[in-house]
Amino acid sequence: MAKKYFGTDGIRGPVNSKNINGDMFFKFGLASGTYFRSQKKIKQTAIIAKDTRLSGYTLEPALVSGLTSAGMHVYTLGPLPTNGLAMLTKSMKANMGIMITASHNPHQDNGLKLFGPDGMKLSDKIEKKIESMIDKKVSIHLSQAQKLGRVKRLETGTKDYIKILKKNFTKDFNLRGLRIVIDCANGAGYKAGPELLKSLGAKVITIGIKPNGLNINKKCGSTYPNKIKFAVKKNKAHLGISLDGDADRIIMCDEKGDIIDGDQIIAALAKRWKLKKMLKGGVVGTLMSNYGLEKFFKVEKIKFIRANVGDRYVKEKMQKNKFNLGGEQSGHIILGKFATTGDGLLVALEALFAIRKGKKASTFFNKFKKTPQILKNIEVKNKDIINYPDIKKSIKIAEKLIKGQGRILVRKSGTESKIRVMGESENKELLNRCVDLILKKIK
Repeated sequence: MAKKYFGTDGIRGPVNSKNINGDMFFKFGLASGTYFRSQKKIKQTAIIAKDTRLSGYTLEPALVSGLTSAGMHVYTLGPLPTNGLAMLTKSMKANMGIMITASHNPHQDNGLKLFGPDGMKLSDKIEKKIESMIDKKVSIHLSQAQKLGRVKRLETGTKDYIKILKKNFTKDFNLRGLRIVIDCANGAGYKAGPELLKSLGAKVITIGIKPNGLNINKKCGSTYPNKIKFAVKKNKAHLGISLDGDADRIIMCDEKGDIIDGDQIIAALAKRWKLKKMLKGGVVGTLMSNYGLEKFFKVEKIKFIRANVGDRYVKEKMQKNKFNLGGEQSGHIILGKFATTGDGLLVALEALFAIRKGKKASTFFNKFKKTPQILKNIEVKNKDIINYPDIKKSIKIAEKLIKGQGRILVRKSGTESKIRVMGESENKELLNRCVDLILKKIK
């Protein structure tokens, strides 16, 4: 049975819509708190972090009210990257962690990402159990007055997160002599990103560190990488780092101003880890991973498998196959040796550790030639349009045309009201023809 509220990466949508409002966040808090309170092996604690959206000020109190009404004690951390929340959920031995964010979406959207006591995103099975409680009568789950939870604000979240990140590297690791541009997207990493790099001795040029509640991801961050491209060239920097709104994605830029996407980052790290005998099993990509990456791994004799789009599905395949590296072209990259979910700052540190001794970013990153790829996102009122007979027919025609020369992938967005159409082929004329065939039919 399909899930009612949760998508591929938590719950997300327009603020004050049917799911993203104070009433529903109270219910999400009450339902998830009730579920995790029943797991009696761990103390009854939830921790909450958020990005910098204005709506966080209205949604967080409602969520806290729901959790405490279920008898959960709550710690609020304020703005913190998603993986910082995941790491602290595990280190604080909490029942659960909740990140209030809509990731790379504009400020009009918000949502939730839920983590279990192991710092992992919740499985479909647990999400369905929580969903089954959301629509039940509220009074069923309310705690007695003497059993209500308490709330405390923790001011050390950023400091504690940075400390955990740095523990993954040698004590003598430093970035002295490096000029680094970082774009924090006016989001959750606006404090942690610059503080981390400066603490390691880098000269830091910052972008997107003045959030006002409305400018998160606005012409900045990983979905707008030209910002770091121009800043790197202007400041003659060694590297550019671009995060998204909750800092679980990273897009980079080398010293020449060339943009490095998630596929190129994964390729570089996989090759390095293999040489250092750190790579376990192989690499997990997604259906969207560039075919050039797959060909590169064949040459390098690195096993590569694809998962459904969404870093939680990447992580699930990594666990199932006992791999310790995986990720997406969009910049969600999971370093299984160090983390349970995507972390832009952790990935940046791993790359910086590799080039710290004078190696150029352009030499380290550019490992393969991309197969030409087109990705189009079409806004729709009803994502089920993808199953209409005439749409399915156009997809089959396109697939038949490109067969043997490339591939076509048409899918629903898991977090937005969009259909994503992706095509790959060395034959650019054929590629455009096949993608246009589907686009015209959808439009």
